[in-house]
Amino acid sequence: MTTPVCASASASAAPARQTRPYPSFASYVRARQPVLLRTARSLTANPSDAEDLLQTALAKTYLAWERIEDHRALDGYVRRALLNTRTSQWRRRRVDEFVCDELPEPEPVSGDADPAERQALHDAMWRAITKLPTRQRAMVVLRYYEDLSEAQTAEVLGVSVGTVKSAVSRALGKLREDPELVLVR
Repeated sequence: MTTPVCASASASAAPARQTRPYPSFASYVRARQPVLLRTARSLTANPSDAEDLLQTALAKTYLAWERIEDHRALDGYVRRALLNTRTSQWRRRRVDEFVCDELPEPEPVSGDADPAERQALHDAMWRAITKLPTRQRAMVVLRYYEDLSEAQTAEVLGVSVGTVKSAVSRALGKLREDPELVLVR
């Protein structure tokens, strides 16, 4: 015989209370949220939509928390709520595509915003950075890619602020003289 999951579904069942592995809804969410979020992410293409989907399913579970008798089946209950909610969202979606005689063409992209040129510049910059000595490369990456201050960079690398300033200055000078980057200017 199977144990009923919800009290309203088992009116004739004896009210045998089991020890609950999760004393409260909050403790359940803290313990199982990462696993349930992975499930939600598998149902949506966008991580933000997955978080919203999980929050909606957890809200539905919270409303039914007292009716759920078998807390060993909570994950199944939440997964079913995730699936049902996602199916409802999918059915309610708006379709913003309209049939037209002529296909609209996108606006021409200016030379500055061309994705291929931006990628080529990005690649050239990384090639130039990899040519720098290890210490200068680390300082340039921390200062300009990780956006750390001079003091934070010095702290991370265990050197003085003056060392960071002079090394970054020398590294930027080398980057200015790099033949691949001269063509970009």
